[in-house]
Amino acid sequence: MDMKKIFSLFLLVMLVFTLTACSGGAVEPTAVGRAFQPATRPAEQAGAAVNPQQNPATTPVPITVEYDRDDLDSSASGSDIKLAGDSIIFEGSGATVNGAIVTITSAGAYNLSGSLNNGQVVIDTEDEETVVLVLNGANITCLTSAPIYVKNAEKVVITLADGAENYVTDGTSFILEDAASDEPNAAIFSKDDLTINGNGSLTVNANYNNGIASKDDLKITGGRITVNAVNDGIKGRDSVAVKDGTITINAGADGLQANNEEDAEKGYISIEGGTLNITAGLDGIQAETRLMVSGGDITISTGGGSVNTSASGGGIWGRGGMEGNPNKPAESAKGLKAGVDITITGGALNINSADDSIHSNNSMTISGGDILVASGDDGAHADATLTINGGNLRITQSYEGIESAVITINEGAIHVVASDDGINAAGGADSSSINGRPGQNPFEMSGNYNLHVNGGYIVVDAMGDGLDINGTIDMTGGVVIVNGPTNSGNGALDYLGAFNITGGFLVAAGSSGMAQAPSASSTQYSVMHTFPSPQAAGTLVHIETQDGQEILTFTPTKVYQSVVFSLPELGNGVAYLVYSGGSSSGTVADGLYSDGSYTAGAQVANFTISSIVTGAGAGGGGFRGGPGGNHPPRP
Repeated sequence: MDMKKIFSLFLLVMLVFTLTACSGGAVEPTAVGRAFQPATRPAEQAGAAVNPQQNPATTPVPITVEYDRDDLDSSASGSDIKLAGDSIIFEGSGATVNGAIVTITSAGAYNLSGSLNNGQVVIDTEDEETVVLVLNGANITCLTSAPIYVKNAEKVVITLADGAENYVTDGTSFILEDAASDEPNAAIFSKDDLTINGNGSLTVNANYNNGIASKDDLKITGGRITVNAVNDGIKGRDSVAVKDGTITINAGADGLQANNEEDAEKGYISIEGGTLNITAGLDGIQAETRLMVSGGDITISTGGGSVNTSASGGGIWGRGGMEGNPNKPAESAKGLKAGVDITITGGALNINSADDSIHSNNSMTISGGDILVASGDDGAHADATLTINGGNLRITQSYEGIESAVITINEGAIHVVASDDGINAAGGADSSSINGRPGQNPFEMSGNYNLHVNGGYIVVDAMGDGLDINGTIDMTGGVVIVNGPTNSGNGALDYLGAFNITGGFLVAAGSSGMAQAPSASSTQYSVMHTFPSPQAAGTLVHIETQDGQEILTFTPTKVYQSVVFSLPELGNGVAYLVYSGGSSSGTVADGLYSDGSYTAGAQVANFTISSIVTGAGAGGGGFRGGPGGNHPPRP
């Protein structure tokens, strides 16, 4: 298959990705990069054998949330409780009234309407059945405690009646029953399971501490909910599950939080659907253990957004051998954060964060979804493993784009813009634990750190290293396009072990001082061409065979002096010509041209492939390849 057909194929696949992402659905694993399958080389031409199925992806155990019938049923109706300013009117059984406080003592449904100037709705029942609180035009204010306080119940469901507008407001200080426990500490506070459903609206103004909090499981299956909180917006100690609804959170601290750190099976958050708009002073969505997003439309801004750190970074973060953005917030202001695992299988996410946009203290898997990220620190960071099986991930701003000890890319469309390294595999945690607040990333110099590229479409634009791997790179398929650094202290490719390429398409342009090519242990041919002087941004580099077959037409976005490329069409004993400048009538995507004719610029070199890795141009055979190359270790 010639290169024009190959590029036409991946452009078509990228169009499918774009259309699928715009539909709001999960992006199915597709044939991205399948045109670039591992090439079979004769044994005498190949180096050491490389397993084409490097580090296959593992599927994390999904979070399964069970919804009871009363979680979803918003049709309940029961006894009327009328709020009348400084008093409460109730006729019937199951509740008692004491001035401006009503205490519900029996399970059942209760309809609340009217306004309460300074009073409280308390639920305190020993029944093993659900209490349903229907808010039907209720405006509840309590200046000294939680306006809605669930002391004891099997379960409470707050139903927002159709078309009703409801308000819950607390004061700036509480008189606590038990100061040692600091409870209640939210405008709506429950010691037991709490569900919110319905089609009405609820506005919570939390002036003392948190907005809505449950010490057990908290589920939201409907309603239009707005929370304005001086501290955390919505909290479920054991879990938070969002199935549907429109949720707006303005929080001084974390937006959505599950914080049970004592039980490994709890402390999780699951978002299946709905619309979430979160503006948080600290983390947007924080799970002590696991965080799963399988649907929904999620917009998050944390710590004032990425501009807070990027604007003060002086252009390049992490100067002087420092790893991590020194201008990031003193406290954690991440978009999504989990202590154990983050799994994203669907949904549309738009994250603008002062700190990491997506962060796990252990593992992360992205298998779908349409994800747009602008980060003041890392775009996506996992301490241990980060696997991408699909989806559309676009990181428009970051210090380092994608970072973990082991990174595996099997499918997906990935675009990364980074002020330092685009994709970085290095060891160590970045000191951003759930209960600890972040410091700098103490990454080690050596260890089992790897990048595996088995498929996908990956575009990197980095001011530092494009791919910075403190170990080995294994590439068996996919498309990798790197616009690397302009400064010779970095390279488009930077690895400490070996770079074994057995298939796929690679082009990496950048400065020449630290340039590296893939290793001689690869089974697919690679070439590194070095120009005698830097080439202006936007200058075409064109490679064709001596008989005129187009191999590569590429426009780097920045000044460059070195171009490394590897693709199945390169053949042993074949002579090639290198052109600089000129123009192409073809279709361009991410700097690559296809389906057009090239109008020649200046021929600057010619070379003939005689080994797995070929050096051409001003660099001749002096390229840096093989295990570790000549690149010094980087911090």
